[in-house]
Order: sequence, then C-alpha cells, then structure tokens
Amino acid sequence: MKQTLDAKVISVLEDKIQLIKTDKGAIYLVGPIRLPVNLYGETVVFKWYCWLNCDEVTEDFQRIIDKLSSVNLAEFQQSSVLAYGDFEYGDDAIIRFHSICHTGDIFGSKRCDCGFQLKQSMKMISDHGTGALFYLANHEGRGIGLFSKAMAYILQENGYDTVEANEALGFVDDSRNYGDAILVLKALRAKPVSLITNNPKKLKALKNAGLEVSGRESLWGDISEYNEKYLKTKINKSGHLNEEGTCCND
Repeated sequence: MKQTLDAKVISVLEDKIQLIKTDKGAIYLVGPIRLPVNLYGETVVFKWYCWLNCDEVTEDFQRIIDKLSSVNLAEFQQSSVLAYGDFEYGDDAIIRFHSICHTGDIFGSKRCDCGFQLKQSMKMISDHGTGALFYLANHEGRGIGLFSKAMAYILQENGYDTVEANEALGFVDDSRNYGDAILVLKALRAKPVSLITNNPKKLKALKNAGLEVSGRESLWGDISEYNEKYLKTKINKSGHLNEEGTCCND
C-alpha cells in the first residue's frame, strides 16, 4: 500500500515548488537550492532549480509528489537552472541556454567544445554578478539523443561532418526546442537578458517568445585539431555567427 508523505515534508517542499502552465500540461519548477560549485579551483555559490514536465495541472503538490515514486524518473533526464546573484530582479543579467553533452560535459571530450563552454559560461555569469545557466537535458546531440549521437560519431570517423551524419541517420541538423526553457525563464525573471551564444537560433527563439534581449556575449575557446572541422561546420552549414579570425561555437 502506498504511504502518504508526512504533512511536515509536504509543508517544506511545497514552498519550493512552482507551477508553470504549458499547452500540454505543466512544468513543475523546484528551487532555489543552495549549490556551491567548484569553478576553476574557487567555490562559487549558485541557486539551483530543476524542472519536470507533467501532463497533470494541479497545485496539490501532495498528489504530484506521491506520483513520483511510481515513475522511474531516473530513466529520464530533467533540466536545470543555475542562477547567480539577484537573477530575479537585477537590472543587468546574462544567461546561457546550454544543451547537455554527455561526452563533453562529463568526460571532457575534445571532439566538441561543450565542456569548455559549460564551465566558461558559468564563470562569465559569476564574474558578471547576475545571470543564469539553463542546462537543457533533452538536447543531446542537437536533439537526436545519446545513442544516435554515438552512431553519428561513427559516421564522422568515416568522413561525414556533423550535419551530414545527423541527416544520414534520418534526423534534421538541429531539432532542439527552447520552449520550456523560455517558460521557466519568464517565471524567474521579467527584465531583459543578454544571451551567451553564437547561435542565432537561440536569439530568434527568445525574441519570437516576446522576450527583450539586451545583447549577446560570444563564447570562444578550446579550439583544437580534434574539433576544428566540427566548429567550421557550424559556421558553414548551421549558420552560427563567426568572428574575424576565429572558429565558431554555440
């Protein structure tokens, strides 16, 4: 028989849960949670949020929490936000929409520059004083998933570039969607933001959602023989913005 959570537990949790309605149900945003992070040898304290998509819309958080133990959420990735400073109300904030990269973010792969981008954008946000990093868990391989990404890597080792490999497997070049992240951003902050990116699709997504973008911050580095072709493909085929004398990354 399923055990109902203690009322004290619910009272602690419900103050940290926010309901965001969507076209398909709701996003449940939990946080903020104090998260000290080791960033280039220094401890930087962020405010961590995590969100979960659900087809049920209710503010009865007892009901939602009760359902979680019957769903194997460990089988699915949930997205996060790392906020820094007075992100909710500060006048000048920078943000990064970072797509999960299992190989780059966890293992430090040099086939891409994602691991560098993750840490460097966090440093840019903390140095700036106000901002947030949105870590988007359903974006692996530009939306094709980790297993498909592994197959795409095999094709890349046989002469295909990133775009060609994705398309050869039946995918489009980039199927990422920023809708949920934008809804969470709107729930956390109403003021303009500056976006850390070289990907014009991210800028377009924010502007199409009616958000005021005050600027763009480039993110460069960790360019090597291992990812040079990958970076050039972003410029030549995926439309990423380039700066004179450098390769492009998103």
